[in-house]
Amino acid sequence: MTRTDTGRRYELDWLRSIAFALLILYHIGMYYVADWGWHIKSEQTFTGLQDLMILTNPWRMSLLFLLAGMALSLVLPRISRLKLLGLRSKRLLIPLLFTMFVVVVPQVYFEALSQQLIQPGYLQFWWQYVNPVTDLLPDHHSPIGLLTWNHAWFIPYLWCYSLLVLLFYPLLKSISQTRWLQQLQGRYALALVFALMFWAWWTLRAEFPSTHALVDDWYNHAKYFLVFIAGFLLARQDLWWQQLVANRRLWLVMALCCYSLIIAERHDIFAVSAQFDTSVWVKTLFGVVLIANHWVWLLLVLGYAGAYLAKTNSPLLRYCNDAVLPWYILHQTLIILFASWLKPLAIPAIAEFPLLLILTVAGCWLGYEVIRRSALLSWCFGLKPPVRSAGVQRQAEAV
Repeated sequence: MTRTDTGRRYELDWLRSIAFALLILYHIGMYYVADWGWHIKSEQTFTGLQDLMILTNPWRMSLLFLLAGMALSLVLPRISRLKLLGLRSKRLLIPLLFTMFVVVVPQVYFEALSQQLIQPGYLQFWWQYVNPVTDLLPDHHSPIGLLTWNHAWFIPYLWCYSLLVLLFYPLLKSISQTRWLQQLQGRYALALVFALMFWAWWTLRAEFPSTHALVDDWYNHAKYFLVFIAGFLLARQDLWWQQLVANRRLWLVMALCCYSLIIAERHDIFAVSAQFDTSVWVKTLFGVVLIANHWVWLLLVLGYAGAYLAKTNSPLLRYCNDAVLPWYILHQTLIILFASWLKPLAIPAIAEFPLLLILTVAGCWLGYEVIRRSALLSWCFGLKPPVRSAGVQRQAEAV
Protein backbone atom coordinates (compact mmCIF):
# COMPACT_ATOMS: atom_id res chain seq x y z
CA MET A 1 0.00 0.00 0.00
CA THR A 2 1.34 3.40 -0.92
CA ARG A 3 2.55 5.28 2.13
CA THR A 4 2.80 9.06 1.89
CA ASP A 5 5.17 11.22 3.90
CA THR A 6 2.31 12.10 6.24
CA GLY A 7 1.16 8.50 6.62
CA ARG A 8 -2.08 9.39 4.85
CA ARG A 9 -3.46 6.93 2.35
CA TYR A 10 -5.35 9.04 -0.09
CA GLU A 11 -7.00 6.13 -1.88
CA LEU A 12 -8.99 5.38 1.29
CA ASP A 13 -10.07 9.00 1.58
CA TRP A 14 -11.19 9.07 -2.05
CA LEU A 15 -13.09 5.82 -1.72
CA ARG A 16 -14.86 6.95 1.44
CA SER A 17 -16.00 10.15 -0.26
CA ILE A 18 -17.08 8.31 -3.41
CA ALA A 19 -18.97 5.70 -1.35
CA PHE A 20 -20.92 8.38 0.51
CA ALA A 21 -21.63 10.17 -2.77
CA LEU A 22 -23.10 6.91 -4.09
CA LEU A 23 -25.49 6.94 -1.13
CA ILE A 24 -27.05 10.15 -2.42
CA LEU A 25 -27.69 8.62 -5.84
CA TYR A 26 -28.87 5.37 -4.30
CA HIS A 27 -31.38 7.00 -1.96
CA ILE A 28 -32.74 9.20 -4.73
CA GLY A 29 -33.11 5.98 -6.70
CA MET A 30 -35.12 4.52 -3.82
CA TYR A 31 -37.68 7.25 -4.39
CA TYR A 32 -38.22 6.09 -7.99
CA VAL A 33 -37.59 2.34 -7.97
CA ALA A 34 -40.68 0.15 -8.23
CA ASP A 35 -41.66 -2.47 -5.63
CA TRP A 36 -39.01 -1.49 -3.09
CA GLY A 37 -40.38 0.16 0.04
CA TRP A 38 -39.01 3.49 1.17
CA HIS A 39 -40.12 6.44 3.31
CA ILE A 40 -41.94 8.16 0.45
CA LYS A 41 -42.39 7.05 -3.16
CA SER A 42 -42.79 8.90 -6.42
CA GLU A 43 -45.92 8.42 -8.51
CA GLN A 44 -43.49 7.56 -11.31
CA THR A 45 -41.66 4.32 -10.48
CA PHE A 46 -39.53 2.11 -12.71
CA THR A 47 -38.96 -1.63 -12.38
CA GLY A 48 -35.86 -1.54 -14.59
CA LEU A 49 -34.15 0.70 -12.05
CA GLN A 50 -33.82 -2.32 -9.77
CA ASP A 51 -31.17 -3.89 -12.00
CA LEU A 52 -29.04 -0.74 -11.87
CA MET A 53 -29.35 -0.37 -8.10
CA ILE A 54 -28.45 -4.01 -7.53
CA LEU A 55 -25.06 -3.15 -9.01
CA THR A 56 -24.04 -1.46 -5.73
CA ASN A 57 -26.72 -2.65 -3.30
CA PRO A 58 -24.90 -5.80 -2.08
CA TRP A 59 -21.60 -4.12 -1.19
CA ARG A 60 -21.95 -0.34 -0.86
CA MET A 61 -22.31 -0.34 2.96
CA SER A 62 -19.73 -3.09 3.33
CA LEU A 63 -17.26 -0.80 1.57
CA LEU A 64 -17.79 1.85 4.25
CA PHE A 65 -17.19 -0.66 7.04
CA LEU A 66 -14.13 -2.04 5.23
CA LEU A 67 -12.64 1.44 4.90
CA ALA A 68 -13.48 2.27 8.51
CA GLY A 69 -11.70 -0.86 9.69
CA MET A 70 -8.63 0.04 7.64
CA ALA A 71 -8.61 3.61 8.94
CA LEU A 72 -8.87 2.45 12.54
CA SER A 73 -6.03 -0.01 12.01
CA LEU A 74 -3.77 2.70 10.58
CA VAL A 75 -4.41 5.22 13.33
CA LEU A 76 -4.15 2.91 16.35
CA PRO A 77 -0.32 2.78 16.44
CA ARG A 78 -0.24 6.58 16.77
CA ILE A 79 -3.00 7.17 19.36
CA SER A 80 -3.73 5.42 22.64
CA ARG A 81 -6.84 3.27 22.74
CA LEU A 82 -8.45 5.30 25.52
CA LYS A 83 -7.90 8.59 23.70
CA LEU A 84 -9.11 7.11 20.44
CA LEU A 85 -12.27 5.81 22.11
CA GLY A 86 -12.97 9.30 23.42
CA LEU A 87 -12.37 10.90 20.04
CA ARG A 88 -14.49 8.35 18.20
CA SER A 89 -17.31 8.60 20.74
CA LYS A 90 -17.35 12.37 20.43
CA ARG A 91 -17.30 12.21 16.64
CA LEU A 92 -20.00 9.53 16.36
CA LEU A 93 -22.32 9.49 19.37
CA ILE A 94 -23.01 13.22 19.62
CA PRO A 95 -23.92 13.46 15.89
CA LEU A 96 -26.04 10.31 16.30
CA LEU A 97 -28.11 11.86 19.08
CA PHE A 98 -28.46 15.13 17.19
CA THR A 99 -29.50 13.21 14.08
CA MET A 100 -32.14 11.22 15.97
CA PHE A 101 -33.66 14.20 17.76
CA VAL A 102 -33.40 16.80 14.98
CA VAL A 103 -32.27 15.70 11.52
CA VAL A 104 -34.29 12.50 11.07
CA VAL A 105 -37.59 13.97 12.30
CA PRO A 106 -38.70 15.33 8.87
CA GLN A 107 -38.21 11.87 7.39
CA VAL A 108 -40.65 10.30 9.85
CA TYR A 109 -43.03 13.26 9.55
CA PHE A 110 -43.28 13.27 5.76
CA GLU A 111 -43.49 9.47 5.64
CA ALA A 112 -46.46 9.46 8.03
CA LEU A 113 -48.00 12.43 6.22
CA SER A 114 -47.71 10.73 2.82
CA GLN A 115 -49.53 7.68 4.23
CA GLN A 116 -52.20 9.93 5.78
CA LEU A 117 -51.42 8.62 9.25
CA ILE A 118 -51.15 12.07 10.85
CA GLN A 119 -52.48 15.57 10.39
CA PRO A 120 -50.18 18.43 9.26
CA GLY A 121 -48.37 20.16 12.08
CA TYR A 122 -44.62 19.66 12.38
CA LEU A 123 -44.03 21.03 15.88
CA GLN A 124 -46.86 18.99 17.35
CA PHE A 125 -45.47 15.90 15.65
CA TRP A 126 -41.95 16.59 16.91
CA TRP A 127 -43.18 16.75 20.48
CA GLN A 128 -44.84 13.35 20.10
CA TYR A 129 -41.76 12.00 18.30
CA VAL A 130 -39.41 12.76 21.20
CA ASN A 131 -41.90 11.53 23.81
CA PRO A 132 -40.92 7.90 24.62
CA VAL A 133 -44.44 7.07 25.88
CA THR A 134 -46.37 8.66 23.02
CA ASP A 135 -49.44 6.83 21.73
CA LEU A 136 -49.02 8.29 18.22
CA LEU A 137 -48.42 5.71 15.44
CA PRO A 138 -48.17 2.71 17.79
CA ASP A 139 -47.47 0.34 14.89
CA HIS A 140 -44.22 2.23 14.21
CA HIS A 141 -42.89 2.11 17.78
CA SER A 142 -39.58 0.76 18.96
CA PRO A 143 -38.70 0.34 22.67
CA ILE A 144 -38.05 4.12 22.72
CA GLY A 145 -41.24 5.18 20.96
CA LEU A 146 -41.02 6.85 17.58
CA LEU A 147 -37.41 7.90 18.06
CA THR A 148 -35.24 6.37 15.32
CA TRP A 149 -31.93 6.76 13.53
CA ASN A 150 -33.18 5.73 10.06
CA HIS A 151 -30.34 6.09 7.51
CA ALA A 152 -27.83 6.93 10.27
CA TRP A 153 -27.80 3.30 11.48
CA PHE A 154 -24.24 3.08 10.15
CA ILE A 155 -23.05 5.36 12.99
CA PRO A 156 -24.01 3.18 16.02
CA TYR A 157 -22.83 0.05 14.22
CA LEU A 158 -19.49 1.67 13.49
CA TRP A 159 -19.11 2.82 17.10
CA CYS A 160 -19.86 -0.66 18.47
CA TYR A 161 -17.45 -2.36 16.06
CA SER A 162 -14.76 0.19 16.90
CA LEU A 163 -15.29 -0.41 20.62
CA LEU A 164 -14.87 -4.17 20.16
CA VAL A 165 -11.66 -3.71 18.17
CA LEU A 166 -10.25 -1.31 20.76
CA LEU A 167 -11.04 -3.77 23.56
CA PHE A 168 -9.40 -6.68 21.75
CA TYR A 169 -6.65 -4.72 20.02
CA PRO A 170 -3.77 -6.56 21.71
CA LEU A 171 -5.11 -9.86 20.37
CA LEU A 172 -5.71 -8.46 16.87
CA LYS A 173 -2.28 -6.83 16.87
CA SER A 174 -0.66 -10.11 17.86
CA ILE A 175 -2.54 -11.96 15.11
CA SER A 176 -1.61 -9.38 12.49
CA GLN A 177 2.08 -9.67 13.40
CA THR A 178 2.31 -13.46 13.34
CA ARG A 179 4.68 -14.82 10.72
CA TRP A 180 2.17 -17.24 9.24
CA LEU A 181 -0.34 -14.45 8.61
CA GLN A 182 2.28 -12.14 7.09
CA GLN A 183 3.39 -14.92 4.75
CA LEU A 184 -0.15 -16.10 3.99
CA GLN A 185 -1.09 -15.62 0.36
CA GLY A 186 -3.99 -13.28 -0.21
CA ARG A 187 -6.07 -15.95 -1.96
CA TYR A 188 -6.09 -18.07 1.21
CA ALA A 189 -7.12 -15.12 3.35
CA LEU A 190 -9.86 -14.36 0.83
CA ALA A 191 -11.03 -17.98 0.91
CA LEU A 192 -11.27 -17.77 4.70
CA VAL A 193 -13.43 -14.63 4.80
CA PHE A 194 -15.51 -16.01 1.92
CA ALA A 195 -16.18 -19.20 3.90
CA LEU A 196 -17.07 -17.26 7.05
CA MET A 197 -19.51 -15.02 5.21
CA PHE A 198 -21.04 -18.00 3.42
CA TRP A 199 -21.61 -19.65 6.81
CA ALA A 200 -23.30 -16.47 8.11
CA TRP A 201 -25.45 -16.28 4.98
CA TRP A 202 -26.50 -19.93 5.29
CA THR A 203 -27.25 -19.94 9.02
CA LEU A 204 -28.38 -16.39 9.90
CA ARG A 205 -29.87 -14.65 6.87
CA ALA A 206 -33.31 -16.26 6.96
CA GLU A 207 -33.73 -16.19 10.73
CA PHE A 208 -32.45 -12.64 11.21
CA PRO A 209 -33.57 -10.43 8.30
CA SER A 210 -32.10 -6.96 8.11
CA THR A 211 -33.55 -4.49 10.64
CA HIS A 212 -30.72 -1.97 11.26
CA ALA A 213 -31.99 -1.89 14.85
CA LEU A 214 -28.61 -3.00 16.31
CA VAL A 215 -29.95 -5.38 18.95
CA ASP A 216 -31.53 -8.04 16.71
CA ASP A 217 -29.62 -7.60 13.44
CA TRP A 218 -27.37 -10.64 13.73
CA TYR A 219 -26.89 -11.46 10.06
CA ASN A 220 -25.88 -7.89 9.30
CA HIS A 221 -23.53 -7.93 12.29
CA ALA A 222 -21.92 -11.14 11.09
CA LYS A 223 -21.44 -9.63 7.64
CA TYR A 224 -20.37 -6.10 8.49
CA PHE A 225 -18.18 -6.94 11.48
CA LEU A 226 -16.37 -9.55 9.39
CA VAL A 227 -15.78 -6.90 6.72
CA PHE A 228 -14.63 -4.46 9.41
CA ILE A 229 -12.10 -6.96 10.80
CA ALA A 230 -10.97 -7.87 7.27
CA GLY A 231 -10.25 -4.20 6.61
CA PHE A 232 -8.39 -3.91 9.91
CA LEU A 233 -6.08 -6.81 9.01
CA LEU A 234 -5.74 -5.85 5.33
CA ALA A 235 -4.33 -2.44 6.26
CA ARG A 236 -1.42 -4.17 8.03
CA GLN A 237 -0.52 -6.67 5.30
CA ASP A 238 1.37 -5.09 2.43
CA LEU A 239 1.62 -8.43 0.62
CA TRP A 240 -2.17 -8.77 0.46
CA TRP A 241 -2.52 -5.21 -0.77
CA GLN A 242 0.04 -5.71 -3.53
CA GLN A 243 -1.75 -8.85 -4.70
CA LEU A 244 -5.11 -7.10 -4.53
CA VAL A 245 -3.95 -4.21 -6.73
CA ALA A 246 -2.10 -6.48 -9.16
CA ASN A 247 -5.21 -8.60 -9.73
CA ARG A 248 -7.63 -5.71 -10.24
CA ARG A 249 -8.48 -6.75 -13.82
CA LEU A 250 -9.35 -10.23 -12.61
CA TRP A 251 -11.67 -8.72 -10.00
CA LEU A 252 -13.32 -6.66 -12.73
CA VAL A 253 -14.05 -9.71 -14.88
CA MET A 254 -15.31 -11.73 -11.92
CA ALA A 255 -17.47 -8.86 -10.66
CA LEU A 256 -19.15 -8.38 -14.04
CA CYS A 257 -19.74 -12.13 -14.33
CA CYS A 258 -21.33 -12.34 -10.86
CA TYR A 259 -23.50 -9.31 -11.50
CA SER A 260 -24.61 -10.74 -14.85
CA LEU A 261 -25.58 -14.05 -13.22
CA ILE A 262 -27.61 -12.24 -10.55
CA ILE A 263 -29.47 -10.14 -13.11
CA ALA A 264 -30.05 -13.17 -15.33
CA GLU A 265 -31.55 -15.08 -12.42
CA ARG A 266 -33.78 -12.15 -11.51
CA HIS A 267 -35.20 -12.26 -15.05
CA ASP A 268 -35.82 -16.05 -14.84
CA ILE A 269 -33.28 -16.96 -17.50
CA PHE A 270 -32.12 -19.97 -15.49
CA ALA A 271 -35.50 -20.78 -13.90
CA VAL A 272 -33.98 -22.31 -10.76
CA SER A 273 -35.13 -19.85 -8.09
CA ALA A 274 -38.22 -21.98 -7.39
CA GLN A 275 -35.90 -24.73 -6.11
CA PHE A 276 -34.10 -22.48 -3.64
CA ASP A 277 -35.88 -23.86 -0.57
CA THR A 278 -35.96 -27.49 -1.72
CA SER A 279 -32.55 -28.10 -3.26
CA VAL A 280 -29.34 -27.83 -1.23
CA TRP A 281 -27.33 -27.53 -4.44
CA VAL A 282 -29.40 -24.63 -5.76
CA LYS A 283 -29.21 -22.83 -2.41
CA THR A 284 -25.46 -23.40 -2.29
CA LEU A 285 -25.04 -22.06 -5.82
CA PHE A 286 -27.04 -18.95 -4.93
CA GLY A 287 -24.93 -18.38 -1.83
CA VAL A 288 -21.63 -18.83 -3.67
CA VAL A 289 -22.59 -16.34 -6.39
CA LEU A 290 -23.95 -13.77 -3.94
CA ILE A 291 -20.96 -13.93 -1.59
CA ALA A 292 -18.50 -13.88 -4.49
CA ASN A 293 -20.31 -10.86 -5.94
CA HIS A 294 -20.04 -9.09 -2.59
CA TRP A 295 -16.30 -9.63 -2.19
CA VAL A 296 -15.04 -9.21 -5.74
CA TRP A 297 -16.71 -5.80 -6.03
CA LEU A 298 -14.97 -4.73 -2.82
CA LEU A 299 -11.65 -6.03 -4.16
CA LEU A 300 -12.30 -4.32 -7.49
CA VAL A 301 -12.81 -0.84 -6.05
CA LEU A 302 -9.88 -1.23 -3.64
CA GLY A 303 -7.62 -2.49 -6.43
CA TYR A 304 -8.35 0.33 -8.83
CA ALA A 305 -8.20 2.93 -6.07
CA GLY A 306 -4.81 1.57 -4.99
CA ALA A 307 -3.57 1.73 -8.58
CA TYR A 308 -4.78 5.20 -9.53
CA LEU A 309 -5.72 7.22 -6.43
CA ALA A 310 -2.93 6.42 -3.97
CA LYS A 311 -0.87 9.55 -4.68
CA THR A 312 -3.72 11.88 -5.59
CA ASN A 313 -4.26 14.66 -3.09
CA SER A 314 -6.15 17.87 -3.80
CA PRO A 315 -8.14 20.65 -2.11
CA LEU A 316 -11.30 18.79 -3.18
CA LEU A 317 -10.22 15.71 -1.23
CA ARG A 318 -9.42 17.78 1.85
CA TYR A 319 -12.87 19.37 1.60
CA CYS A 320 -14.52 15.96 1.24
CA ASN A 321 -12.68 14.55 4.26
CA ASP A 322 -14.20 17.22 6.48
CA ALA A 323 -17.60 17.38 4.79
CA VAL A 324 -18.40 13.68 4.44
CA LEU A 325 -20.07 13.14 7.84
CA PRO A 326 -22.34 16.24 7.72
CA TRP A 327 -23.28 15.42 4.11
CA TYR A 328 -24.10 11.85 5.14
CA ILE A 329 -26.27 13.02 8.03
CA LEU A 330 -28.13 15.61 5.96
CA HIS A 331 -28.61 13.96 2.58
CA GLN A 332 -31.59 11.63 3.14
CA THR A 333 -33.62 14.21 5.03
CA LEU A 334 -33.02 16.70 2.22
CA ILE A 335 -34.01 14.13 -0.43
CA ILE A 336 -37.30 13.43 1.35
CA LEU A 337 -37.94 17.12 1.99
CA PHE A 338 -37.34 18.21 -1.61
CA ALA A 339 -39.14 15.18 -3.04
CA SER A 340 -42.20 16.02 -0.93
CA TRP A 341 -42.16 19.57 -2.29
CA LEU A 342 -41.69 18.47 -5.91
CA LYS A 343 -44.19 15.60 -5.92
CA PRO A 344 -47.37 17.75 -6.21
CA LEU A 345 -45.88 19.49 -9.27
CA ALA A 346 -46.00 16.20 -11.25
CA ILE A 347 -42.77 16.97 -13.10
CA PRO A 348 -41.71 14.15 -15.47
CA ALA A 349 -39.12 11.94 -13.83
CA ILE A 350 -36.54 12.65 -16.54
CA ALA A 351 -36.53 16.28 -15.40
CA GLU A 352 -37.40 15.76 -11.73
CA PHE A 353 -34.50 13.38 -11.00
CA PRO A 354 -31.69 15.81 -11.93
CA LEU A 355 -33.56 18.62 -10.19
CA LEU A 356 -33.86 16.54 -7.02
CA LEU A 357 -30.17 15.66 -7.24
CA ILE A 358 -29.13 19.31 -7.70
CA LEU A 359 -31.31 20.45 -4.80
CA THR A 360 -29.96 17.72 -2.52
CA VAL A 361 -26.32 18.43 -3.35
CA ALA A 362 -26.88 22.18 -3.00
CA GLY A 363 -28.64 21.65 0.33
CA CYS A 364 -25.79 19.46 1.63
CA TRP A 365 -23.21 21.99 0.49
CA LEU A 366 -25.05 24.94 2.02
CA GLY A 367 -25.75 23.00 5.21
CA TYR A 368 -22.10 22.08 5.61
CA GLU A 369 -20.95 25.65 4.98
CA VAL A 370 -23.25 26.83 7.78
CA ILE A 371 -22.29 23.96 10.09
CA ARG A 372 -18.53 24.43 9.86
CA ARG A 373 -18.81 28.14 10.69
CA SER A 374 -20.75 27.50 13.90
CA ALA A 375 -19.05 26.11 17.01
CA LEU A 376 -22.31 24.58 18.28
CA LEU A 377 -23.27 22.97 14.97
CA SER A 378 -19.73 21.74 14.42
CA TRP A 379 -19.94 19.98 17.76
CA CYS A 380 -23.35 18.52 16.90
CA PHE A 381 -22.06 17.15 13.58
CA GLY A 382 -18.78 15.73 14.87
CA LEU A 383 -16.49 18.40 13.42
CA LYS A 384 -13.63 20.29 14.98
CA PRO A 385 -14.58 23.79 16.13
CA PRO A 386 -14.14 26.50 13.48
CA VAL A 387 -10.73 28.14 13.39
CA ARG A 388 -10.88 31.83 14.20
CA SER A 389 -8.92 34.32 12.15
CA ALA A 390 -5.57 35.53 13.45
CA GLY A 391 -6.99 39.00 14.22
CA VAL A 392 -9.86 37.62 16.25
CA GLN A 393 -7.47 35.25 18.03
CA ARG A 394 -5.18 38.14 19.04
CA GLN A 395 -8.16 40.17 20.30
CA ALA A 396 -9.36 37.22 22.37
CA GLU A 397 -5.89 36.73 23.84
CA ALA A 398 -5.63 40.45 24.67
CA VAL A 399 -8.94 40.34 26.53
